[in-house]
Amino acid sequence: VTGIAYFYMVMSWGGYVFVINLVGAHAGTMVLLGRHSSKLHAAYSSFYFVGTALATRVPVVGLSPLRSLEQMGPLLVFLGMQLVEYCERIRTRDNLSRNKVWLLRIRLFGAVGVLVVGIVMALLPTGFFGPISSRVRGLFVKHTKTGNPLVDSVAEHQAAKPEAYQQYLDIVVRIVPIGFGLIALAFTNDASSFLLVYGLAAYFFSHKMVRLILLTAPIASSLGGIAVGRTAAWCMEGICGWYLDVWDVWGLLVDGGHDNVVSAAAVVEAKVVSNDSKIKGKSKKVDSDEVGELTGDRPTSPTPIRNQWFFLLATKFAWLYLSLFLYKESQPYIKSFQSTCQQMASAMSHPSILFKAQTRDGQTILVDDYREAYWWIRDNTPEDSRIMAWWDYGYQITAIANRTTIADGNTWNHEHIALLGRALTSPLKDGHRIARHLADYVLLWTGGGGDDVAKSPHLARIANSVYRNMCPGDPTCSSWSSSKMQQSLLYKLHSNGLVHGVEVDRNRFKEVYQSKHGKVRIYKIMSVSKESKEWVPKHRLCDAPGSWFCPGQYPPGLQKVLKEKKDFRQLEDFNAKAEDDSEYQKKYFEHLSDPEKAKRRAEIRERKERERAQRERAGNGDTIDLDKKSRAKRSLTKAQIREINQDWQDTSITSKLYEIIKSNDIDSLAYFLQEEPHVAHVRSKDGRGPMFWAHEMGRKSIVSLLKTHGVSEKLRDKDGITPLELGDDEL
Repeated sequence: VTGIAYFYMVMSWGGYVFVINLVGAHAGTMVLLGRHSSKLHAAYSSFYFVGTALATRVPVVGLSPLRSLEQMGPLLVFLGMQLVEYCERIRTRDNLSRNKVWLLRIRLFGAVGVLVVGIVMALLPTGFFGPISSRVRGLFVKHTKTGNPLVDSVAEHQAAKPEAYQQYLDIVVRIVPIGFGLIALAFTNDASSFLLVYGLAAYFFSHKMVRLILLTAPIASSLGGIAVGRTAAWCMEGICGWYLDVWDVWGLLVDGGHDNVVSAAAVVEAKVVSNDSKIKGKSKKVDSDEVGELTGDRPTSPTPIRNQWFFLLATKFAWLYLSLFLYKESQPYIKSFQSTCQQMASAMSHPSILFKAQTRDGQTILVDDYREAYWWIRDNTPEDSRIMAWWDYGYQITAIANRTTIADGNTWNHEHIALLGRALTSPLKDGHRIARHLADYVLLWTGGGGDDVAKSPHLARIANSVYRNMCPGDPTCSSWSSSKMQQSLLYKLHSNGLVHGVEVDRNRFKEVYQSKHGKVRIYKIMSVSKESKEWVPKHRLCDAPGSWFCPGQYPPGLQKVLKEKKDFRQLEDFNAKAEDDSEYQKKYFEHLSDPEKAKRRAEIRERKERERAQRERAGNGDTIDLDKKSRAKRSLTKAQIREINQDWQDTSITSKLYEIIKSNDIDSLAYFLQEEPHVAHVRSKDGRGPMFWAHEMGRKSIVSLLKTHGVSEKLRDKDGITPLELGDDEL
């Protein structure tokens, strides 16, 4: 039954990988702790066999449970458990000693291990085994450091902060460790150990990725409930002297509530769990006092003090007081938790595409732009319309607008997302040449904040991971400056008619809808390629006739663009047939580590490219010294330099210069000084400037560069120290 339930999860949610690994981890832990049994073997084996067999019938899953490294752990546990069970049956049949059993295990596991290694080595070159995905790899490395710009762009992949647990779990966060400790120290068995494994796994993965806090809800509820339930049970036991075991309650229900005639001693042993029995952890023996009370006989020996009525009464009153105290003290927390649950349930049940906002005059309004836009598409476009939008909104377009979207959250093809990013971040004409072969309409989020323009650097970075000419030599697209962004199709459609001078070519895109509050704009793509639109449905590659799983192919009209792509190679993809791409990954991580340095170098490349284009336009290769002309226009007089030197203050410019000199980035400094020569003479609040810092850090090449810009080495700071003296002292 659990295997069938797992099959349903595989069909509906990608989180099935976590579930199968969690169950496998628990089963493997039980075996390693010496808790193997035939019941465990039968339970896990039947679950894994049924669940995996059914999961392979899902087209998008296929044989991945047997090929993917992400699901190899449960498979190894399954195989290992068969070997352990075989050894146990041999031990029982032949009555083997402990040493002989271990010898049998070593021989059997060794032989099977050699066989498995041989099979793996034979299949590895064929590409049978799939690598770990970037999303899973992101659980073990820092956010934005996976090497995949698509994965790094998702905000939900960042690490969870303590405030997030408090926000979603509230007071339960504080009592979960108590429940975990109770199970670990006092109530561990084959079943409850699953909660320990689940708790550790859920905390680790949710800590690495904030979106996985979702996984902590069931285990937090279980552990929190155990802490509260055990406390309540102890209080009941202290007051009443007993508590009903859950299995006894079940037995009464099964028996239909009929009383059974049993002896007094049997009643005491079977139905009553006394304080003594719980402390000792053993079944309580019925003493003569209790038997006497039940049978009417009186004991002849003196009654122990712990059985005296005044001692028992005092103990019960103490437990009663403790119970009332805990109940009274917990009331504010219970009410607060109940209120928080109601608020969170209300907030999460509301659709995210509808929200309340305040106008400038303080009036509260309901912003319904997104739903209305999707309904407009549903009611005003042909049913076979294709909508181009960033993948974030793909599910909403499909579910609410009932139209085909170019990409959504389940688009696994990195290159396809990159093509979409290229279409949106390319210049308008280039973007239209791609869009006309893919879609009929373009939908944009344009309401500010996290709209499509704000996301555009990520779009450009993802596009550049496949189409390297988007940001040449700059894997993180640090050069995605405002000037470059303003030329993009995305910006043109976003700001059409809203920003002065920004207009869309109506022969390429025609605006057909703008929402009430400007959150959404929809454009009809003009000159859509009918040949491409008709070609695609005829060339789908269905896995079976009539199947819903039919990967498409790009029409011939896009082949020219597709020839420029370089398939993205995951760091962990050992099966990749493409050429080595280590240089891209190296630069990608370098730029992530020092984004300011990357941005400065990108600006230098962009300026050089702009100057080269100017030279070509000036005379078809004519060598015009633009740098000399620009420097002449920006040269400073002695009076201007003196005025700058007299203005001492800490600014963003002094901070930027200090960081450039500290990192010894002479290229960025040279570009900075060429564009803004006056910054060479700025002084911070303590009277020091670039020349001081260059001497202090021993940057001889930067000292020479500053001299060419007329910076003196005889300047003095507030303490009367010159750069030369500072250099001599410090170095």
